[in-house]
Amino acid sequence: MNSKVLDITERTAATFAFAFLSAFSFSDLSTARDAAIAGAAAAASVVKGLLKNYLGVKGDEPTPGA
Repeated sequence: MNSKVLDITERTAATFAFAFLSAFSFSDLSTARDAAIAGAAAAASVVKGLLKNYLGVKGDEPTPGA
């Protein structure tokens, strides 16, 4: 597997887990669905940002340090 793809996968999984556990740990089992939605939104945000830096946008410079 490409190292950049592996990096994106690991970051996405970690972000999902962190968001899910943050939402889930302060509530009960009935909010597991809401916690999963929060995790999915966080993971989607990571993927979007990383893909922008990986693929680039014509006329747009990559974010420094990313």
